[in-house]
Amino acid sequence: MSFDGIVTGAVARQLHKTLAGARIEKIYQPESDEIVLHCHAGRDKHKLYLSCSSNHARIHLTSLSDSNPQSPTAFCMLLRKHLQGGRIASVQQKDSERIVEIFVDTVNELGFAVNKKIIAEIMGKHSNIVLVDLTTNKIIDSIKRISIDVNRYRQLLPGLPYVYPPSQNKLNCYGLTQAAFCEALGGDAPVTPKALMSAVCGISPTFAEELCLRTAAATSATAACTPVQPTAYLDKPCSSLTAAQVWPVLSATLQQIEQNSNPCAVYVDEQRGPVEFHAMPLLGYAGCQELLFDDISAACDFFYSHRASSNRVRQKTGDLTRTVDAMLQKLYLKKKRLSEDLLAAEQSETYRLYGELLTANMHLLSPGMETVRVLNYYDNSQLAIPLDKKLSPVRNAQRYFKLYAKSKTALREKRIQLDEAQQDLEYLESVSIFIQQAPTFEAVESIRQELTELGYLKKRRQTGKPARTKPTPYTYTTSDGFCVAAGHNNKENDYLTFKLADKRDIWLHTKDIPGSHVILYTEGRAPSETALREAAAIAAWHSKAQTSENVPVDYVTVRHVKKPGGAKPGMVIFTDNRTLYVDPALPKPQAEDAPQAKRD
Repeated sequence: MSFDGIVTGAVARQLHKTLAGARIEKIYQPESDEIVLHCHAGRDKHKLYLSCSSNHARIHLTSLSDSNPQSPTAFCMLLRKHLQGGRIASVQQKDSERIVEIFVDTVNELGFAVNKKIIAEIMGKHSNIVLVDLTTNKIIDSIKRISIDVNRYRQLLPGLPYVYPPSQNKLNCYGLTQAAFCEALGGDAPVTPKALMSAVCGISPTFAEELCLRTAAATSATAACTPVQPTAYLDKPCSSLTAAQVWPVLSATLQQIEQNSNPCAVYVDEQRGPVEFHAMPLLGYAGCQELLFDDISAACDFFYSHRASSNRVRQKTGDLTRTVDAMLQKLYLKKKRLSEDLLAAEQSETYRLYGELLTANMHLLSPGMETVRVLNYYDNSQLAIPLDKKLSPVRNAQRYFKLYAKSKTALREKRIQLDEAQQDLEYLESVSIFIQQAPTFEAVESIRQELTELGYLKKRRQTGKPARTKPTPYTYTTSDGFCVAAGHNNKENDYLTFKLADKRDIWLHTKDIPGSHVILYTEGRAPSETALREAAAIAAWHSKAQTSENVPVDYVTVRHVKKPGGAKPGMVIFTDNRTLYVDPALPKPQAEDAPQAKRD
């Protein structure tokens, strides 16, 4: 992705224009590798987001809300001590590197003016956030401490002088001259995107290919320069383009980005998943849907918040998903073995028959026999019964009676265990679906709490008082005005069905498929066919069959839905139901006000 030096420069310029003179009011650290600064600039309030994640390091203004941990980390407390209440003097980019420096004027404990700076290093797995004292150029602390064991050239530890990352002997794209550019690229040698990246600092594969595409378009030489994906043609000369031909395009493109004369672009695929973004529209992504933004921070905010690999909710569900999947695999194996044991235990009647026939024909048996043929007086047939030659005739008969008793007990107990395993399977399969569809971190935590209360997970050690969350189900409005609600998890399903819903409302659920309970609020009216079908489509959407077609959905009035005693959350039985077959879908308008309290 293209958080390269060009994008970094665009972000730094926007931050300087927006935040210069702004006061830092609050500092939060939502995650171990994230910092959020709440800044007040005149009448406007801004949130500056910094991340040093290995996969999606970045810095930009954000409009998204993050949860504030109850116990701040040591680094967060350090930032609050040194920066809270200070004013941002300027925001600068280091040359054309992916390094942004935020200069802050503040006062120390004695009331003297001091100068600090936050350095955001956006360098993949080496990304970091460092607080430096400007007077001494010594590191106060960094969010990731780097010792000599990790990096011999450059350590990031409190008290050490701050040293910039090693230079790669590339040209700074700002203030670059045509002569230096052509010399670095070998004069008249054919230009490749990879050569551009090796010569000029801050150029990413996407931007390098874009330069070649624009140059080829300007010189009408498009024969071998139509890449679809980044890094597709890094080593391939672009129709023998020379540095002299690329230079005017590079110069004009950088000037347009610096002047912010072009909109910022985000490219999404058919599922509206972000594919790429940059500080300008890209010719190489003409096949994707293009979304334009007025400023680079808005483009970054949209791209990273919608990208699955950088979605914090998906990351938070990773451990929970693995735990639930492991429990499901164990239950699948347990169910298989119990089914095999039940099949073997069904021979109990055969053992009883062998015992009875041996007892009735004891005169035919003698010690040391391995088998005996006796008359089965139930059907007048001859039956061969295996014997243990080490046992006496009486002990052989007793052995079969013991096997019969054991198999009969196993048949009863295994059926109970199989029923319990099936209930656990159905419950955990529904939990797995809710985890996959969880829209917020709070929804994930409510599922985790539910599993902990039921004993599936161990209780976590909590430093503070656990927050009580009020159920907030999904709410929608059908095209003809009926309100529909769907649960985020199994506890919320029970809350919807047995507390919020009226007995006359319609309850919907996918047939034999894990999913949410859906309530169609009738408010005493007869539900229309349109409302029923749209509510059924919502139920199919909030289920395991979200990507299927023609999904069966059962519906019935709430009065016919019951919860058996001792059943797990979300588990119900119902009667007098009917079934609709619909395609999963959500209605376009979302309800603003759904019933939130139990109705009389």
